[in-house]
Amino acid sequence: MDRDGVPSRREWLWIWAIAGVAAVVYAVLSFVRVHALKAGAYDLVIFDQAVRSYSEFRLPVAIVKGVHNDFGAGFSVLGDHWSPILALLAPLYWLHDGPGTLLVAQALLLASAAVPLWVFARRALGTGAAYGVAVAYTLSWPVVEAVAFDFHEAAFVPLLTAIMLERRQAGRKAAVVVAALVLLCVKEDMGLLVAGFGLVLLTQAGWRALGAGFVAGGVAFTGLASQVLIPAFGGRRDYYWAYGALGDGVAGAVRTIVTDPLTALGLLGTPPVKLVTLLLLLGVSLLAALGSPLVLMAVPLLAERMLASSFPNWWVPEYHYNAFLVVVVFAAGVDCVRRLPRLRKAWVAGIVVFALAALPFFSLAQLADPGSYRRDAREQAAAEAVAAVPDGALAEVANNLGPLLTGRARVLLLDRTPRWAPWVVLETGRRVFPFKNAQEQADRLDALVASGYEIRFRRDAYVVLHRPGPEPRL
Repeated sequence: MDRDGVPSRREWLWIWAIAGVAAVVYAVLSFVRVHALKAGAYDLVIFDQAVRSYSEFRLPVAIVKGVHNDFGAGFSVLGDHWSPILALLAPLYWLHDGPGTLLVAQALLLASAAVPLWVFARRALGTGAAYGVAVAYTLSWPVVEAVAFDFHEAAFVPLLTAIMLERRQAGRKAAVVVAALVLLCVKEDMGLLVAGFGLVLLTQAGWRALGAGFVAGGVAFTGLASQVLIPAFGGRRDYYWAYGALGDGVAGAVRTIVTDPLTALGLLGTPPVKLVTLLLLLGVSLLAALGSPLVLMAVPLLAERMLASSFPNWWVPEYHYNAFLVVVVFAAGVDCVRRLPRLRKAWVAGIVVFALAALPFFSLAQLADPGSYRRDAREQAAAEAVAAVPDGALAEVANNLGPLLTGRARVLLLDRTPRWAPWVVLETGRRVFPFKNAQEQADRLDALVASGYEIRFRRDAYVVLHRPGPEPRL
């Protein structure tokens, strides 16, 4: 490090090496899961179809989403979530057209967040401690679970959040504003994350005016995106309304929170797994995040999830939702510990130990299983079934097989409503989303054969069917 405190070339090489190794590990985990049939049409194929549409200079249409959810085959995913930032990935599809491109991009995005987080921690704690924070971030369970659940727009958030926090630390207001504006292009509720950051800025001299703007602008944007922009692209204003226990709409929910706060408080722990998730999330900082005003940034987005009474995926440790806040928790922990110099080394060691101790309980542990790298007879049969579908065909495909086919065919989700596509790839041996049970899938097979479909491939539990004739109108 030179006299001005600027990281040396060697220091930069080390932090980029940490991020590079993390990116490789993330990509391997993603591809292993696809290989083992653990990825799904919901959600990897949705994003693949959307980004492919962008790469062809069209709106981000995902037929798999539109048809399954009865929006129509021409449905744009901008009517599902306000995520125009996905267009930035379109040029990558000119180099390689397929879901693997998304998985590599996600790995790079999530891993690269370690770099600005390291810069942030380095200013506060010193170079060595900052490396520990970066390593703890790359191993943290919220990041690992985001990698393990296909691809999502959440991949952009840790990097943008880390940049925004680091630029605030450096006193660069213009850069903070730019990062916040880009965040608003990631998803409609990122306005709540920006508003949360505004709450933090309200506590800091010289930043209060910007903080007030972030609070007002962030809340307003979330309302605009969910009530105007998303419906403009064919979505519904109430599609993700998850607060029936509080009221029928925003006004009713706010009224309940104000007049009956005990009901709202009760929802924060109902079901109890919400509290487990919250404890695990704060646990990546050994609860030190609670000692910093930066934790205020997480409050609106956490409230959005934990006050919900439907969409259980929002509040469990699995999936990608915790990745939206993991950088905030680490940064808040750093901010707290910088005031406690005697505890710094112990804290940094502790967060690394916590990350390592959690690994066996989350998805990264799959990489230690030799069975993850080879297909058994059932998985090989699945791959051969998918190979039986010709390029460019329209096919209804079992959820876990969609990612194997989407790069060369038009994939629909095989769901509980027959779509009468010319090709159908079906699994009967176990329940596959969104069917209720395996028997329902077996019944579908019998019904397809009875309606004129011919079996072109059958092995183990996998069946490929074909019906000649024109494609159906979707």
